[in-house]
Amino acid sequence: MTQFVPTRQLRFFMTAIAPCPYLPGMTERKVFANLPFSDGAHVNDELTHAGFRRSQNIAYRPACEGCDACISVRLPVPEFAPTRTQRKIISRNADLSRDLVEAEATMEQFVLLKRYLATRHPGGGMTDMTWADYVAMVEDTAVRTHLIEYRLPSTDGGPGDLVAVSLTDLLSDGLSMVYSFFDPALEKRSLGVFAILDHIRQAAAVTLPFVYLGYWVEGSTKMDYKAGFRPMEVLKPLGWTRLDV
Repeated sequence: MTQFVPTRQLRFFMTAIAPCPYLPGMTERKVFANLPFSDGAHVNDELTHAGFRRSQNIAYRPACEGCDACISVRLPVPEFAPTRTQRKIISRNADLSRDLVEAEATMEQFVLLKRYLATRHPGGGMTDMTWADYVAMVEDTAVRTHLIEYRLPSTDGGPGDLVAVSLTDLLSDGLSMVYSFFDPALEKRSLGVFAILDHIRQAAAVTLPFVYLGYWVEGSTKMDYKAGFRPMEVLKPLGWTRLDV
């Protein structure tokens, strides 16, 4: 197998120490690198496999002293079978339309994002996001990425109301869910879980073996939903391995 070598050597940097958004009383620090525009898609593939996440044109991963609670996780698509609860969520959202669109920001998406952040993550680091910030988040990258829009049935012949959006990267071996947001008023639909289930279905349809979910922090209420997907693989020092139940 040919090993990919980027045309330009990556330079890695460290962020300043900041409060941890997942574990109260803890701090966080990240190592990050700028993705090159010339071969950014390949570099993003390799870094995702090594536990990095993408934000705009930056790849990052935790580098916290004395803490390794953030664990990279992915779902092996061919082995996945939805639970009874997950089947109910799929059925509950069967009326939604799903559209894959170019990674281009719209004001409709931005309004939904602001409503989501104000309700689900008040006071978080993204709460003050501006329109320009959102455009950069969606469009400022050279990797293979797209948006998935989920809409309610139309009542007037036009597009139905937008209720959920996922920014998703296409990797060589799967789909990486970069960021998802949804209408917080539709809590009974479990739209965040549904978006993951739909990405598993998308990956299976095009025979991609994995869906990458980013980081899971055991004990963090913000991350509890990820623990409901099994089997799940976690990245350890010697590589990806099955999480013990």
